[in-house]
Amino acid sequence: MTHDTDDAGAASDVAVDFGEDGLVPAVAQDADSGTVLMLAYVTPEALERTRETGFAHYYSRSREELWKKGTSSGHLQRIVEVRVDCDADTLLYLVEQEGGACHTGHRSCFYRTVDGEHVGERVFDPDEVY
Repeated sequence: MTHDTDDAGAASDVAVDFGEDGLVPAVAQDADSGTVLMLAYVTPEALERTRETGFAHYYSRSREELWKKGTSSGHLQRIVEVRVDCDADTLLYLVEQEGGACHTGHRSCFYRTVDGEHVGERVFDPDEVY
Protein backbone atom coordinates (compact mmCIF):
# COMPACT_ATOMS: atom_id res chain seq x y z
CA MET A 1 0.00 0.00 0.00
CA THR A 2 1.20 3.50 -0.68
CA HIS A 3 2.35 5.35 2.42
CA ASP A 4 2.70 9.02 3.20
CA THR A 5 5.80 10.05 5.06
CA ASP A 6 5.63 12.03 8.25
CA ASP A 7 8.15 14.74 9.18
CA ALA A 8 10.46 12.14 10.70
CA GLY A 9 10.45 10.14 7.44
CA ALA A 10 8.39 7.21 8.79
CA ALA A 11 5.64 5.78 6.58
CA SER A 12 2.01 6.00 7.67
CA ASP A 13 -1.08 4.56 5.98
CA VAL A 14 -3.01 6.87 3.68
CA ALA A 15 -6.60 7.46 4.80
CA VAL A 16 -8.63 6.31 1.79
CA ASP A 17 -11.75 8.44 1.17
CA PHE A 18 -14.55 5.91 0.70
CA GLY A 19 -17.13 8.71 0.29
CA GLU A 20 -20.77 8.64 1.28
CA ASP A 21 -21.52 5.24 -0.32
CA GLY A 22 -18.51 3.53 1.25
CA LEU A 23 -17.00 2.56 -2.11
CA VAL A 24 -13.97 3.53 -4.16
CA PRO A 25 -13.13 2.38 -7.69
CA ALA A 26 -10.12 0.11 -8.04
CA VAL A 27 -8.33 -0.39 -11.33
CA ALA A 28 -6.54 -3.74 -11.65
CA GLN A 29 -3.41 -3.49 -13.79
CA ASP A 30 -0.98 -6.23 -14.76
CA ALA A 31 2.17 -5.44 -12.80
CA ASP A 32 4.49 -6.72 -15.54
CA SER A 33 2.89 -5.61 -18.82
CA GLY A 34 0.98 -2.55 -17.62
CA THR A 35 -2.23 -3.84 -19.25
CA VAL A 36 -5.36 -2.50 -17.58
CA LEU A 37 -7.33 -5.62 -16.69
CA MET A 38 -10.54 -4.42 -15.04
CA LEU A 39 -12.28 -1.89 -12.85
CA ALA A 40 -14.30 -2.83 -9.79
CA TYR A 41 -15.33 -1.29 -6.49
CA VAL A 42 -13.79 -1.70 -3.06
CA THR A 43 -15.18 -1.21 0.45
CA PRO A 44 -13.01 -0.74 3.54
CA GLU A 45 -13.51 -4.44 4.31
CA ALA A 46 -12.48 -5.47 0.78
CA LEU A 47 -9.31 -3.38 1.04
CA GLU A 48 -8.54 -4.89 4.44
CA ARG A 49 -8.98 -8.44 3.10
CA THR A 50 -6.81 -7.59 0.08
CA ARG A 51 -4.03 -6.35 2.32
CA GLU A 52 -4.35 -9.29 4.73
CA THR A 53 -4.42 -12.07 2.12
CA GLY A 54 -2.35 -10.68 -0.76
CA PHE A 55 -5.20 -11.44 -3.19
CA ALA A 56 -7.58 -8.91 -4.76
CA HIS A 57 -10.96 -8.52 -3.06
CA TYR A 58 -13.76 -6.34 -4.34
CA TYR A 59 -17.36 -5.45 -3.54
CA SER A 60 -20.09 -6.53 -5.95
CA ARG A 61 -22.67 -3.76 -6.20
CA SER A 62 -25.15 -6.05 -7.99
CA ARG A 63 -24.86 -8.91 -5.46
CA GLU A 64 -24.15 -6.55 -2.57
CA GLU A 65 -21.34 -8.71 -1.23
CA LEU A 66 -17.59 -8.93 -0.82
CA TRP A 67 -15.83 -11.23 -3.32
CA LYS A 68 -12.34 -12.54 -3.90
CA LYS A 69 -11.41 -12.27 -7.56
CA GLY A 70 -11.03 -15.74 -9.03
CA THR A 71 -12.98 -17.69 -6.43
CA SER A 72 -15.26 -19.31 -9.00
CA SER A 73 -12.97 -19.18 -12.06
CA GLY A 74 -9.63 -19.90 -10.42
CA HIS A 75 -8.24 -16.80 -12.15
CA LEU A 76 -6.84 -15.12 -9.06
CA GLN A 77 -5.20 -11.72 -8.83
CA ARG A 78 -2.12 -11.83 -6.62
CA ILE A 79 -1.37 -8.34 -5.29
CA VAL A 80 2.07 -6.90 -6.01
CA GLU A 81 1.24 -3.42 -4.70
CA VAL A 82 -1.77 -1.27 -3.88
CA ARG A 83 -1.53 2.40 -4.78
CA VAL A 84 -3.87 5.26 -4.01
CA ASP A 85 -4.38 8.35 -6.17
CA CYS A 86 -3.66 11.94 -5.14
CA ASP A 87 -7.22 12.53 -3.88
CA ALA A 88 -7.19 9.21 -1.97
CA ASP A 89 -10.48 8.22 -3.61
CA THR A 90 -9.30 5.68 -6.21
CA LEU A 91 -7.11 2.60 -5.88
CA LEU A 92 -4.73 0.93 -8.30
CA TYR A 93 -4.16 -2.78 -7.74
CA LEU A 94 -0.92 -3.88 -9.41
CA VAL A 95 -1.45 -7.61 -9.81
CA GLU A 96 -0.14 -10.88 -11.16
CA GLN A 97 -3.19 -12.15 -13.06
CA GLU A 98 -3.72 -15.90 -13.35
CA GLY A 99 -5.66 -16.60 -16.56
CA GLY A 100 -8.16 -13.99 -17.65
CA ALA A 101 -9.57 -11.09 -15.67
CA CYS A 102 -12.84 -10.81 -17.60
CA HIS A 103 -15.83 -13.11 -17.14
CA THR A 104 -16.17 -13.17 -20.96
CA GLY A 105 -12.92 -15.14 -21.19
CA HIS A 106 -10.68 -12.25 -22.18
CA ARG A 107 -7.39 -11.34 -20.53
CA SER A 108 -8.74 -7.81 -19.94
CA CYS A 109 -12.27 -6.44 -19.63
CA PHE A 110 -11.15 -3.75 -22.08
CA TYR A 111 -11.06 -6.07 -25.11
CA ARG A 112 -12.99 -3.90 -27.61
CA THR A 113 -12.99 -0.36 -28.86
CA VAL A 114 -15.99 1.94 -28.62
CA ASP A 115 -16.44 1.31 -32.38
CA GLY A 116 -16.91 -2.40 -31.64
CA GLU A 117 -13.52 -3.57 -32.89
CA HIS A 118 -12.28 -6.66 -31.03
CA VAL A 119 -8.73 -5.88 -29.89
CA GLY A 120 -8.22 -8.18 -26.88
CA GLU A 121 -7.06 -11.72 -26.36
CA ARG A 122 -9.49 -14.41 -25.31
CA VAL A 123 -7.70 -16.77 -22.91
CA PHE A 124 -10.45 -19.11 -21.71
CA ASP A 125 -13.95 -20.33 -22.58
CA PRO A 126 -16.40 -18.94 -19.99
CA ASP A 127 -18.85 -21.80 -20.69
CA GLU A 128 -16.22 -24.24 -19.43
CA VAL A 129 -15.37 -22.16 -16.35
CA TYR A 130 -18.71 -20.89 -15.02
